[in-house]
Amino acid sequence: MKKISCRPQTHKTISSFLLLALTVIAFASCSNQEETEYAPRFSPEAPRQTKTYILGVHPLHNPKRLHEIFGPVTEFLSQQIPDAVFKMEASRNYAAYDKKLYAGHFHFGLPNPYQTINSQKHGYTVFGKMADDENFRGIILVRKDSKIDKVSDLKGRAVSFPAPTALAATMMPQFYLYSHGLDVMHDIDIRYVGSQESSIMNVYLGDTAAGATWPPPWRALAKERPELNTALEIKWSTSPLPNNGLVVRDDVPKAIVQQVAELLFSLHTHKPGKQWLKRMELSRFEAADNKTYAPVLEFLKKFNETVRPIDF
Repeated sequence: MKKISCRPQTHKTISSFLLLALTVIAFASCSNQEETEYAPRFSPEAPRQTKTYILGVHPLHNPKRLHEIFGPVTEFLSQQIPDAVFKMEASRNYAAYDKKLYAGHFHFGLPNPYQTINSQKHGYTVFGKMADDENFRGIILVRKDSKIDKVSDLKGRAVSFPAPTALAATMMPQFYLYSHGLDVMHDIDIRYVGSQESSIMNVYLGDTAAGATWPPPWRALAKERPELNTALEIKWSTSPLPNNGLVVRDDVPKAIVQQVAELLFSLHTHKPGKQWLKRMELSRFEAADNKTYAPVLEFLKKFNETVRPIDF
């Protein structure tokens, strides 16, 4: 029987397989080469650094109200100044705010004039202030049905104040009472109640015979609660002093300070800014410096000598 050999066919099959494999490898190599050749290339860039700046507003109002009023302004600053984020921080009371301010916790601050004076000893510089100095005065509220007509009628009675370091709402009214014959530290029952709103509500509810505050929070609260206007009246008002200051920590870059100042000082020139200022009971912010608060320093000296000792 004749043998049939399969060897040539086997060699042919192997050759075909090798050819196919080489073709696949060559195609893959070309594909890889093409992918490598056309892959997008990016030049290295340094990451952008975003700096967070804290704006600390003293207790003009309770913390919730402060965030509602000043939150949009800090968002505006963040939108307008590249690579910077601004956050508004409220404090539960004057003591907490003082502690943070004098420790240098805030980059920017909106302290009252007394705190503005003191902040200069803790690494801050004045660059602006609230305008409308005629609003920065103390007012003393009584109930219309209280039959309190003169300052001496408060002798032996309780009077509410926001806090010992509140200038317009505490120190100035206390100096007024002293100037009109009361020994403030002995003739009245002083009650520090923590906020402007609390001081007003204490007299409204009859817990105190009188309550001290200053015009912006009184007007704002009276708008929300018309019954306050019906029941209360401003019995006495003090002379004004320069309004609340804008201060900046000395290590904040001057370029950032300049941008913040320009944006704040121009709020009254555009519609959103006017709306924010209206909620603050304010017409505008304006430029100022340390010397602007010389009249405040003179007042503090007189207050310290006559009413009660204070740190300044």
